Amino acid sequence: MAFVLGGGGILGASEVGMLAALFDAGILPDLVVGTSVGAINGAAVAAEPSQATIERLTDLWSKLSVTDVFAGGPAQRLATVVRHGHLHSNGPLRMLLNTHLPPVRIEELAVRFQCVAASIERAAAHWFDAGPLVDAVLASCAVPALLPPVRIGDEHFIDGGIVDSNPVGRAVELGAHTVYVLHVGRIERPLRPPRWPWEAGLVAFEIARRRGFTEAMARLPAGVAVHVLPVGDRGAPLVPLRYRSTGGLLRRIEAARKATAAYLDTAADGSVHRVDVG
Repeated sequence: MAFVLGGGGILGASEVGMLAALFDAGILPDLVVGTSVGAINGAAVAAEPSQATIERLTDLWSKLSVTDVFAGGPAQRLATVVRHGHLHSNGPLRMLLNTHLPPVRIEELAVRFQCVAASIERAAAHWFDAGPLVDAVLASCAVPALLPPVRIGDEHFIDGGIVDSNPVGRAVELGAHTVYVLHVGRIERPLRPPRWPWEAGLVAFEIARRRGFTEAMARLPAGVAVHVLPVGDRGAPLVPLRYRSTGGLLRRIEAARKATAAYLDTAADGSVHRVDVG
């Protein structure tokens, strides 16, 4: 049983609602696979798959509106770009992760966990399955231009969404027979041609991201059950240009929780094991 948590920046709050509904239904993972912001949510779940984790994640997402993870006015951000080539330091995000994730190695987590980042030097996906947890999650979240690459050993890593935004295929490779896909609400929304130059790159990335997910789904072997959970929020932006806007996060969490709970009530899959979640 695997939970697959995709990338999507500030929209990742929806995944917390999905997790809450899964735990409410007594559905626990044997494996957690995450990308980018899904690596943050997934790491917390792998550390402790319980209702207490939902409270910690809700607190984390709430704190995004009062912390300086993406702080700084236009002048400060421009100066950072000129000096370093990115808009923000990753120091505040590392501090937030250190506060909300345990100081452990990945192999010490309660549930098997992997997250992905893109290696610059090898131009390839790198799956973290061992080593310091916070370093791996920070690497998976290193959105190009917003945050600096994360150096681990002799390599530099950037956001895992570049190589695998919804890693359902990885979960199956690792032996999952039942997969719950927790995404941020963009998979099913129609695309339109970009109106502005800055939209062009975002639409191109979205096409590549969806193509990768569609191809992974098409390659699934017989006997694998995949549940793509609903977000319950039709108003979420397709591409979150206002990445520092945290308004409505709690509403987004609750909408995803209700929509996923309704889905689970009607889903019929004999391979789903429900247990009491403390």
